[in-house]
Amino acid sequence: MTSSPVVHLLKLFVGLATLPELAEFQQQRKLAAAKARGGAMELSHVTRNWPKRAGELLTGGSIYWVMSGAIVARQRLAAFRPVTVHDVPHCRIVFDPALIAVVPRPHRPFQGWRYLPAADAPPDIQKGRRPDGIPAAVALELTRLGLL
Repeated sequence: MTSSPVVHLLKLFVGLATLPELAEFQQQRKLAAAKARGGAMELSHVTRNWPKRAGELLTGGSIYWVMSGAIVARQRLAAFRPVTVHDVPHCRIVFDPALIAVVPRPHRPFQGWRYLPAADAPPDIQKGRRPDGIPAAVALELTRLGLL
């Protein structure tokens, strides 16, 4: 039996410019919402569509976040759960709370989510290589210049 290749999700995050802002948003808003609804204290995103490649996504896949015109971070995918919103079936994408910075890579805006093959995923930034709080656009430009 052959194993499925790893694939990732790519998701646009609008409204915040830095990874610390995203981490704070997830901790304060997302986890508070989970607690309020009496659910598990887990980070998630609810979407209308269920990924057709769920098996590949859950064999080591991550959700990669696009902010300020670049892929800047990822979080490991943990599960997909059915949920109903206004009597319509949806998918709850559950991901690990650890936010991992990646080498910024330019990406245009899009709607919904996209699949990202593992071979096309940007590498993680090693700890201590980038100061926290640097805006994604600045990190992207520094990467283009070979300074980050």
